[in-house]
Amino acid sequence: MKKLILLFTVSIIIVSCKNEPKIDYALFSGTITNPVGEEITVSGTDFNQKITVNKEGVFADTLKITPGYYSFSHGRESSTFYLTSGYNLNLTLDTKEFDETITYNGEGSENNNYLAFKYLYNEENSADVPVLYAMEQPEFLEAIKVLSRSNNEFLSNAEILDTDFIALEKESNSFDYLLNLQQYKNYHEYFAKKENVEVSEDFTKPFKGFDYGNDANYKSFASYKSLVQNHYSAAIKDSDDASVIFEELKSIDASALKEDLVKMLNYNIRPTNEKNEELYNGIMALSTDEEFKTKLTTKYKKVKLLAKGMASPIFTNYENHKGGETSLEDLKGKYVYVDVWATWCGPCKREIPFLKEVEASYHGKNIEFVSTSIDRAKDYEAWVNMVNDKALGGIQLFADSDWKSKFVQDYAIEGIPRFILIDPEGNIVTADAPRPSDPKLVDLFEELGIK
Repeated sequence: MKKLILLFTVSIIIVSCKNEPKIDYALFSGTITNPVGEEITVSGTDFNQKITVNKEGVFADTLKITPGYYSFSHGRESSTFYLTSGYNLNLTLDTKEFDETITYNGEGSENNNYLAFKYLYNEENSADVPVLYAMEQPEFLEAIKVLSRSNNEFLSNAEILDTDFIALEKESNSFDYLLNLQQYKNYHEYFAKKENVEVSEDFTKPFKGFDYGNDANYKSFASYKSLVQNHYSAAIKDSDDASVIFEELKSIDASALKEDLVKMLNYNIRPTNEKNEELYNGIMALSTDEEFKTKLTTKYKKVKLLAKGMASPIFTNYENHKGGETSLEDLKGKYVYVDVWATWCGPCKREIPFLKEVEASYHGKNIEFVSTSIDRAKDYEAWVNMVNDKALGGIQLFADSDWKSKFVQDYAIEGIPRFILIDPEGNIVTADAPRPSDPKLVDLFEELGIK
């Protein structure tokens, strides 16, 4: 009888285990001190979910995700974290010191507190980007090896028990190292003010046989994603026949990677790119997203109208920081160098000292320097204050509808800073002019005889 009862009990346990529903979601909750909006956004490859944040800064929701790295954003700040099914993750942070106050509790907190600390560690210990990439090749290679070793030691010292996560982080660190190698040539040319830099075999050898078509890696690692995008963008730029590269892309058995790459290559369709037609035809043949293809066609038609010598799109009655309104028509008779920027744009602000220097050199000459802010209306005071605080010169204008401004859309501007040069008759010299920090800008001015 005891045997029968025991067998019956075991049977109940087995049946109960089989009927227990599999958890296919993660729980994400938290409290945000000094919230700056009413939502938090969690995003990843093929994933985007908004979570409501109440007035007290409290939020909670379930996320049906595949295991991997995601980002959450609140206001203009964001952070990377790791999610897998079964996590019950609770976040606390203060927007006054966003990254410094991120703390996790609950299931999954060990891995994610490591990621939060890792970000601060890298911020404190990583080399200054301009200094790093201005280094000569032997010095640069040693510097990034030190960075890579430092990251792996930081991981080893974290005493994380999740072996799968440790393996992911080691792979992530290796892709970070390769990305530094890949970026060196272009970044060194920019920061060291050199042209046609040739890199040694130490930079190219690690990429022999490298797999640029791994869908899982593309979805999981930001550095791998950049490696792939940089590779194909450069391959198309350097190829005498871009159709060969598009044929290679067709053969990739990775749908997410392929569609994402196709959309990324859309940014290479620019007014100064002589391969726009090849790019357009190749992207249209590869993409399966009809909405994207419609937008791409609209952009392509606009870009064709931005060739050198074409009549420039115009802006009308933009508010002038010094008072009144200014239109492009008011500036006819002089060259006009337009800087499209915003107060929140880091790369834009890094150009300010260079722009001041160039503007001072050409003060009183046959050129006007126009900085057009595309800040949103709610950031109007931030624009007014920054122009005053940084003593910005030239003509400082506030666009009428930020990104939706007709001038911005007519110039097919998808990222800033963007610089445009218009001749005294109102025609385009270049719709994608060199930045103030690029010596080629002064070369262009001299070539045009601006004086």
